[in-house]
Amino acid sequence: MADKAFDVIVIGGGPAGSVCAAALADHGHSVAVLERQEFPRFHIGESMLPYMIGLLERLDLLDAVGKQGYVVKRGGEFIDPTGTKFVTPGVYRADFSKQGEGRHSETFQVERAHFDQVLLEKARANGAEVITGASVRDLVMTGDRITGVRYRHEGGEHEISASFVVDASGRAGTIANRFGLRKTTDGLRMVAVFRHYEGLDERHNPGHEGDIQIGSHADGWVWAIPLSGDKVSVGTVMPRAVFREAVKEDVFAEHVARIPRIVQRLSGTRPSTEFRVEADYCYHADEVTGPGWLMAGDAGCFGDPMFSGGTLVAMVTAARAADTITRVLADPGAERALTDEYANFFKTGYDTYVRLIFAFYQSELISAVADASTVVERENLEMYMVRLLGGDFWSEHNPIAQALRANTAWRTFAPFRPVFGCPVYPELDAADRAEVAAARP
Repeated sequence: MADKAFDVIVIGGGPAGSVCAAALADHGHSVAVLERQEFPRFHIGESMLPYMIGLLERLDLLDAVGKQGYVVKRGGEFIDPTGTKFVTPGVYRADFSKQGEGRHSETFQVERAHFDQVLLEKARANGAEVITGASVRDLVMTGDRITGVRYRHEGGEHEISASFVVDASGRAGTIANRFGLRKTTDGLRMVAVFRHYEGLDERHNPGHEGDIQIGSHADGWVWAIPLSGDKVSVGTVMPRAVFREAVKEDVFAEHVARIPRIVQRLSGTRPSTEFRVEADYCYHADEVTGPGWLMAGDAGCFGDPMFSGGTLVAMVTAARAADTITRVLADPGAERALTDEYANFFKTGYDTYVRLIFAFYQSELISAVADASTVVERENLEMYMVRLLGGDFWSEHNPIAQALRANTAWRTFAPFRPVFGCPVYPELDAADRAEVAAARP
């Protein structure tokens, strides 16, 4: 028998779980958050996109996050010596001030241990019951419906019930693994090796202070992300075949050395953490909802850290999950229609983001921009590119996103009906869509 009953159980206290729980509690629902780890804890994914600021603003989280003193990011530097990966050879800077009026031109670089705790505390402050150190052991089923969760906490076994369960467990994929739903995304089986450094002095930066640097080379790419104080996160991403033939310390040093602008920025720094390795992190599930449950964020899909969109897409889907569940609890008879709509929304954003990643790895981003140039004025191309790199994954009329969606080889999910409409700037998106429609002959 359940120890306690809630309206909603959220598995996972990362950004997706925290945002979903905070929104649900704010709507007056009783919510339990089961988080396996104790916070703060390390997590990769430190560079945010500018659409994140608009999202935080809509979720009433911007004040809480903005006062934390995070590094301000006003653009991204993409280094491409070959001229095959990005829109211009050499160095291309995505300047976030070029998105057009009304959109935020700044975002943050964060240490996720701190950022994630801020979000989790917001969920607790809104009224969610947050239990850290809670290891989910099993899902409680009533027929084919999930109606609760069994978990272990402080040496004891517990069971709680709920009208709805949200899987925001990230790579752990509680529901996906229970039902055998997770699939590896072919073509994106990569390995990341990374660590932090201290002693960063941005006077050595040949680019713009606060920007992320992404350096492409023949065997993958390298990132450098300035964090709070004098810290910087540095990582190298490569295919599994490259990693298998190397020692992690050696391949890391050799790959970083291939990007002189990053080497220059790191002048005078020293390692402050051990190496960490993440492998085979690109996956998806075709089913992200079911009777009494849905997935939010990385529990249902993860692409690649290439364009820093993972946290944004996770939080957007989490916010939409909370809205969907609120509507389901108010009208249980509409559950199937509402959760189907949510699933299509989830897939639309992730599918667009993963297509952008495929375009980079397959050196097709330049071709996508060229295709877009046939339907939009050239002076507007950079605006649409910066928007896409900034998190514009749900807009139907972004011509570069349209070009990416036309490539059937980059489909992440089984066929689905897209749900378009920017969840961050819906009013601006609607106005842009009307303007584009009016301009058609």
